[in-house]
Amino acid sequence: MEDYLRYLPHTKEDVREMLEAIGTKSVENLFEAIPKKFRLSKPLNLPQPLSEPDLIRHLEGIQSQPYISFLGGGAYHHFIPAVVSHLISRSEFYTAYTPYQPEVSQGTLQAIFEYQTLMCQLTGMEVSNASMYDGASSLAEAVLMAQRITGRKKILLSQSVHPEYRKVIQTYIDPDEQEIVLIPYLKGKGRTDEKAMVQCLGQDVGAVVVQNPNFFGVIEDFKNMGEKVHQTGGLLIVCFSEAVAYGILRPPGECGADIVVGEGQSFGIPVSFGGPYLGIFTTNEKYIRNMPGRLVGETVDLEGKRGFVLTLATREQHIRREKATSNICTNEGLCALMATIFLSCLGKEGLRELALMNLNKAEYAKKVVSGIRGCKIAFSAPTFNEFILKVDGDPEKVLEKLKEKRILGGLSMEKFYPELNHHLLVTVTEMNTKEEIDQWAEELEKALKSNSPIVT
Repeated sequence: MEDYLRYLPHTKEDVREMLEAIGTKSVENLFEAIPKKFRLSKPLNLPQPLSEPDLIRHLEGIQSQPYISFLGGGAYHHFIPAVVSHLISRSEFYTAYTPYQPEVSQGTLQAIFEYQTLMCQLTGMEVSNASMYDGASSLAEAVLMAQRITGRKKILLSQSVHPEYRKVIQTYIDPDEQEIVLIPYLKGKGRTDEKAMVQCLGQDVGAVVVQNPNFFGVIEDFKNMGEKVHQTGGLLIVCFSEAVAYGILRPPGECGADIVVGEGQSFGIPVSFGGPYLGIFTTNEKYIRNMPGRLVGETVDLEGKRGFVLTLATREQHIRREKATSNICTNEGLCALMATIFLSCLGKEGLRELALMNLNKAEYAKKVVSGIRGCKIAFSAPTFNEFILKVDGDPEKVLEKLKEKRILGGLSMEKFYPELNHHLLVTVTEMNTKEEIDQWAEELEKALKSNSPIVT
């Protein structure tokens, strides 16, 4: 019986005390009401244990044949440990709203404080707010913040930034007050054209915005950009949609970024048909009073004990709109808690290992697909877990043929970039096995052979 109890949280002492409390000598005595012939007399003949994701995959396969997904572009299929959903379902978190009364909200406030700490460690910045709606609105708020700080109207925005993020920025800004200038990407590399960016820099530029890894999955080299924009008095804003990448990438704060924002969905939050997601927002301490959203600070109470409070601004429903830093008025604390639990479970080394798994599996997929006639890797710059694949023929027809085999083979790029009308964005995470990648490549080759090629 002791062999089975090792999977339970109770120690031998716990078990002994419980048995004494109910007046019995052993656990076996609890089953005396069951006739002996019906009791299990030997261990079950079970196969070797599986990891949690492999077990879930096995159970899902029993229920039905699941789709194999290579979709990404801002929403990622990552493994979520069961402990995340278990802990956030506790009533004190699940029903949590804005903790205006710190004396009865210390647990919630501490959880948010820990989240802020983790986000600063992840991005290399000095302060973090208590989360926002999603990566897109976080970036739009960062652009507005840069204008407040610099008083300048022009924003240089890399074309390799997530196209939907760019649309949200256009929605947020006042076209009479701000001007967005798109900086092209290098056609063969997929990185932001630094020379074009430098040519657009001037005393009227409030900020330069780049994404790393960018929408193509390409890793940007933006350190020189920060130096150049700082020379003209502007700010460097770095955003991201795949947060797992910072398990191995150098934090933007160490590369000259002034504001770092992004999407935290990869940290323990399911895709859920589009949300809710998690907006990460970090910056340097000198800009803290221009930062949108909530901020939890650490303090001491009258007895000198450690405590937590909302600080600087406790609400975002500002009466004087012209003085407001944000219109965020809903607590995103539950999603922030999910990310906090996820990162706490993994730790620094665990996040690095997860990032390396994503990187290695994507590189394997690139290697496999490079040998297929009718497709090639579009950009030569290093990528993380996404890459652009150029295919002969109609990409939509190729994707339909893959879908018939229950494979979601990638994301067509024509909708976002008309010039990439024969290209797919392919995403590979730790959830894709080698067998799935090989199956995707095999079916892709068949689909290309049956698809009428178009000379490009």
